[in-house]
Amino acid sequence: MRTPVLVVSGFLGSGKTTLVRSILKQSQRDGIRTAVISNEFGALGIDEALLTAGMPGPDAIVELAGGCVCCQLSDALVDTLVMLHERVNPDRIVIETSGVALPFETQLHLYRPAVRDWIGDEACVVVVDATGSAVASFSDPNGATANETFDQQVQCADLLILSKVDLVDPSPMQARVQALAPETPVMNAVFGDLPVDVLFPRAPGDQPRAPRKRPITPHAHTHEEFVSTEIVVPPGLSPDEVEARLLGLDALRVKGFVLTSAGPRVVQGVGRRIELVEPGDLVIRPGLVGRVVAIRRTGGTHRH
Repeated sequence: MRTPVLVVSGFLGSGKTTLVRSILKQSQRDGIRTAVISNEFGALGIDEALLTAGMPGPDAIVELAGGCVCCQLSDALVDTLVMLHERVNPDRIVIETSGVALPFETQLHLYRPAVRDWIGDEACVVVVDATGSAVASFSDPNGATANETFDQQVQCADLLILSKVDLVDPSPMQARVQALAPETPVMNAVFGDLPVDVLFPRAPGDQPRAPRKRPITPHAHTHEEFVSTEIVVPPGLSPDEVEARLLGLDALRVKGFVLTSAGPRVVQGVGRRIELVEPGDLVIRPGLVGRVVAIRRTGGTHRH
């Protein structure tokens, strides 16, 4: 019995966590035990809280924070996969990468000796924000130079998913990603609502994966330099004051939890779009309230 693995990738704020939540809900409804490894670039640990909100006892969710599973946390990724296989033995595994990770480099670690004998087929789904809010920050005035990380993520995908298609006409972004990856299928989604069977490469327990067409030898790579900063937001500010403070950070991505004069709010920001959402069924751990992670680009690249 081999365990299929789905790598969910995409640029900052594209909607990866929303898609993974949808996968978890469908899996629990259908009785398929699904484990999730969530990789957060910042060290605060927000995504685990967002993933588990309202879930009736998820099978296994592990968060790897403070780096990328494609490079700095690659050994931790393999160790976590081994732990899940030995202790949980799930039917399926989802790896949600950080917004600045390179998915193909993440997939390469699935061929390391500790895990390659029991991992089944693997596929990479890349979620693309149809509004282009964060990616737009990287284009030159003529729109000629696109973001390197975004381009590489799109070109790695086995399936591209355009998210937030209810907010804008998705045609321009669809044309952009199809120019980058002309042979990759593209699907539209609102709030991650897609059938799980479309996403996973094979049903649990199916025959072993076919040989990869891509090379599987790890190699050095570069991706753009990003930095994560934790911001403390004092309680009692109005939602407008909180939004103004966060916009002043000029960040690509902000996320966290704040206590405003109108009550607790979940912060979700991409580019110049900041949303303060009521938590609903999300139980926010006290230690996370008033803390927001901001991710910025420093302008350089680094090699691993």
